[in-house]
Amino acid sequence: MAERRRFKQIESLDERLAAEAGRLREQAKTTLPGIEREHLLQRIRQCETGSHMSEWLNSPGLQPPK
Repeated sequence: MAERRRFKQIESLDERLAAEAGRLREQAKTTLPGIEREHLLQRIRQCETGSHMSEWLNSPGLQPPK
């Protein structure tokens, strides 16, 4: 059985999602309207949604049951 390759993430999930959304936004600016641009915009929305979910899950309002 093969071993899993593991590595530590240097940046937080929020930072990685924000960077990816920014990169995709820049790419979408130069892309002509069409299916490819719509896919880029969809990926941007997914990154933003993931970032919001991560913030919500890490908020102090959510506490494990005691």
